[in-house]
Amino acid sequence: MTYLLEMRAITKTFPGVKALNRVDLAVRHNEIHAICGENGAGKSTLMKVLSGVYAHGSYDGEIAYDGEIMRFRSIRDSEARGIVIIHQELALVPQLSIAENIFLGNERASGGVVSWHETFRQAGELLRKVGLTDAPGTMVGTLGVGKQQLVEIAKALAKNVRLLILDEPTAALSESDSQALLDLLLELKAQGVTSIIISHKLNEVRRIADRVSVIRDGSTVSTLDAATEALCEDRIVRDMVGRDMSQRYPPRERRAGEAVLEVCDWNVWHPEQRGRQMVKDVSFTVRAGEVVGIAGLMGAGRTELAMSIFGRGYGRHISGQVRMRGKPVDVSDVPRAIKAGLAYVTEDRKSLGLLLEDTVLRNVTLASLERVARAGVIDRRREIEISEKYRTAMRIRTPSVFQTVANLSGGNQQKVVLSKWLFTEPDVLILDEPTRGIDVGAKYEIYGIINGLSEQGKAVVMISSELPELLGMCDRIYVMNEGAFIGELDAGQATQERIMSLIVSDEEQSI
Repeated sequence: MTYLLEMRAITKTFPGVKALNRVDLAVRHNEIHAICGENGAGKSTLMKVLSGVYAHGSYDGEIAYDGEIMRFRSIRDSEARGIVIIHQELALVPQLSIAENIFLGNERASGGVVSWHETFRQAGELLRKVGLTDAPGTMVGTLGVGKQQLVEIAKALAKNVRLLILDEPTAALSESDSQALLDLLLELKAQGVTSIIISHKLNEVRRIADRVSVIRDGSTVSTLDAATEALCEDRIVRDMVGRDMSQRYPPRERRAGEAVLEVCDWNVWHPEQRGRQMVKDVSFTVRAGEVVGIAGLMGAGRTELAMSIFGRGYGRHISGQVRMRGKPVDVSDVPRAIKAGLAYVTEDRKSLGLLLEDTVLRNVTLASLERVARAGVIDRRREIEISEKYRTAMRIRTPSVFQTVANLSGGNQQKVVLSKWLFTEPDVLILDEPTRGIDVGAKYEIYGIINGLSEQGKAVVMISSELPELLGMCDRIYVMNEGAFIGELDAGQATQERIMSLIVSDEEQSI
């Protein structure tokens, strides 16, 4: 068997940490090869070694590509051989057009002068290949994340890609955009492009992968071949976490107490587009000890609802009433919302939930600095004591609370965000996509934390695009579509089919 790519005994060490320990990876010609593993297992590090982000000489082991030993010293070196990586954080310039982004650093030029006619002509051809109908002159900043992913793939095709690497490509995409992207990868495979995909979404892995390699704690654990055995999710999970997980969702005794949060006749209008209503007459209740889910398609208004309730962080002309334990409260800005007993864990932890370049310590205490201050001055000893308490209680895997948050895995970053808001001692915790981009092992830990909060009598609102997650965790589920609540289901009667049928029937009525 000849391979397009062989990575042999790759070892990569950072100060105090061995990120990769003699990892082997073999990728066949014209296959889709998935790499699975928990956050921090070393998946992205391995791909950065392959693509030249970590230059030859900074790691041990060897890379063979097309039968030759490679010594990539930069991304430019690997791209010259047709190896292109698309990172989870897309590398596009919002202020430039699609065409300019596709050929950025790879300009269609002669004698140092860019040929705009050729740039736009070739960009149009590439956009047709990836199924994007927007004009090449469209500003990238006006596109949704799903379309931006397609621009990144078009950019890779412009570099005559032979091996395409995608790091969590569907993490921020809607269900329909995810399916379109997976279909495109299958089309590219038919055209002779080999792909490596890093993903936590095992249903997607099973759908498109020819083989799956599992990495745990920086070492290769297994490689499964769909041609000879079923790509069983339970087997992949067991290899990822090193143990059987008989239950994806930890058990919890469901007991709802008094009504803690009541939202009545809530309306929100778009902050910029006049006449566009984002939330329409929404009313709901959450009780003590209850986990209430909000289901809906991307763009249904779930995040807009959450942000507008939490300190009017989104929208204008907001109307309606919020009551806590039967009494109206002022949530007109974030400090007042926190004082009223609300906390909001944003869906975008990296740009809105954390100060990535600051420490775990600073992030944990950020939302409630008055609790670690005396006469307006931060009590350093108290701040360390509190952050250490949450590091232990939340099992945040970090050498110390002085570690920079950017260096933590996604699951541990999410635990830092949760710690920040739990330190405010809220009565209601609104969780927006709390497990997005997190592996199955870390998800289970987050679910355990949520269950622990409900057992303490906290009221939890959980927004998620993963219906199995809502069904596994929630006592009740509200279904949202086009800004309005269109149904409410108890845990015992809720199914994926019932939720989707509510959404589809509502859309049919609105046509």
